[in-house]
Amino acid sequence: MTTTSPRAEESDPYCLPAARAADLLARAPWRRFATVGDSLAAGTGDPSPGYAGLGWPDRVADVLRRIHPDLAYLKAAEVGATASRTVRTQLDRLGAFGPDLVHVSCGANDLFRPDPDYAAVEASMGRVFEFAAGTGAQLTTFTLGRAFVVPGYADWGDRVRRVNDITRGLAADHGAVLADMWDHPVNDRPDLLSADRIHFAGAGQAVLAAEIVKGLARLLGAQAPSLRAWR
Repeated sequence: MTTTSPRAEESDPYCLPAARAADLLARAPWRRFATVGDSLAAGTGDPSPGYAGLGWPDRVADVLRRIHPDLAYLKAAEVGATASRTVRTQLDRLGAFGPDLVHVSCGANDLFRPDPDYAAVEASMGRVFEFAAGTGAQLTTFTLGRAFVVPGYADWGDRVRRVNDITRGLAADHGAVLADMWDHPVNDRPDLLSADRIHFAGAGQAVLAAEIVKGLARLLGAQAPSLRAWR
């Protein structure tokens, strides 16, 4: 009888060991990292056996701290925040912090309304991206994965695709590093999501952190062969 060993962070092909991640970002200039948006931006999720119990932004902060031990880190993202609430409650804190690297993720909570106003969502998301870019910081963002499925909404897939399209457009407009998670292979893992079936569990958080690091490394001009083994 053949048995399959439980997956672990050290052997996960989509993860990056912390030392390797730090090597990829060895030339990173960023010393003030912030996240704004919703619980996805905050790295909320259940733990996964075999993986460190850290959300993706804490993982990225730890990598940057290996390069710049004096890294300042602000997690302004709030559980339950809609795009408009992000504008109202987080941007002042972001501006006062003075970041040089900002992650923006919002819009997912707007999808839970009976009839989302996509024009309003896009306008609010645009204000967040515009403000964050106006600080002079490099931006990062990610799209929602296709594993994020909420029962009771017959058009849920279309809702996610529309917000993802908005995110992709804003990322292009503001030069943001985009981790496009919509069709990432990790979506096929049955243990990807937390018990709430919304947030990535710890294993997914590790993969998401790796995708952000690889995107930043590409931005810095890391040599392609050094990245190829971690795609």
